[in-house]
Amino acid sequence: MNSTKPRLMSGMQPSADSLHLGNYIGALLSWKELQETHEAFYMLADLHAITVPQEPAALRENTRRTVAQYIAAGIEPSKSTLFVQSHVPAHAELAWVLNTITGFGEAGRMTQFKDKSAKQGSDSTSVGLFTYPILQAGDILLYNAVEVPVGEDQRQHIELTRDLATRFNSRFGDTFVVPEPYILKATAKIYDLQNPASKMSKSAESTAGIIWMLDEPSVTQKKIMRAVTDAEGGVVYDPATKAGVSNLLTIYSVLSGQSIASIEAEFAGRGYGDFKKALAEVVIGTLAPMRERALELLADPAELDRILNAAADRANEVAQATLDTVYDRIGLLRRVTYRLV
Repeated sequence: MNSTKPRLMSGMQPSADSLHLGNYIGALLSWKELQETHEAFYMLADLHAITVPQEPAALRENTRRTVAQYIAAGIEPSKSTLFVQSHVPAHAELAWVLNTITGFGEAGRMTQFKDKSAKQGSDSTSVGLFTYPILQAGDILLYNAVEVPVGEDQRQHIELTRDLATRFNSRFGDTFVVPEPYILKATAKIYDLQNPASKMSKSAESTAGIIWMLDEPSVTQKKIMRAVTDAEGGVVYDPATKAGVSNLLTIYSVLSGQSIASIEAEFAGRGYGDFKKALAEVVIGTLAPMRERALELLADPAELDRILNAAADRANEVAQATLDTVYDRIGLLRRVTYRLV
């Protein structure tokens, strides 16, 4: 790890047995590039995952499967610290400290909490979901990250993180780096193939519009061929009137490296069937090698555990140093250890 590089921190929840194409295009592609220019800490946010009910054995398995897919997608353990959140106790400890300087109204204004709690109802909404953004702030501040790669929907959470860092520094002395959001480019937003008004998401009501990274190639092809388009015809990028086709063009462009204009020209006068067949080849050509590599890694769980243990040691080293400073600054009496002589 090159400590002279600016540090960044980001993560995703291991809440499904496979990541999807939106995760790959929207996050992992950027993470892969950023690990070359930054000291990168990439987290499997299993503590965040349990803010909603999880089946214990499935959560453990999904965590391993997510690690394997990170690596298969190009996140290299030799270049990035790829760790499991619960392997670093300082995350939960710093979150409690930050809870004590966060206003109740301030936390209640988080848009994602309001949206999710409105859907679930107050009796089904956990306190953990309410304080989720504060744990997220702790995740970031522990590593003194300069930048945080996130989607636009996470901007409010990063602003809360910045506010809490500034507030703590003002009260207790300069302790935290105040991070900047690294908002992933808009073209990285991938929509559900059956509902192009909604982001491709693990929480979708149906999996018919989700391209999973671990899907069999034949399954991926069927989903693409059945993707929603429109009755007008014409492979044209126009998100306002042709949301389905525009989404497919975005996927094609990102994975092939071609501009959208050149793809439009290539398929001018041709039907959606030809376009979808070509897109399926591009998507399968991208995902199939990653799928194969991920399955190889999953066949050797001991090697995955070795990778995670080494990363946990590195993450704990950095996080504990930050937490020690925080505890000293707020006046907690530190435990004194004695050596027998």
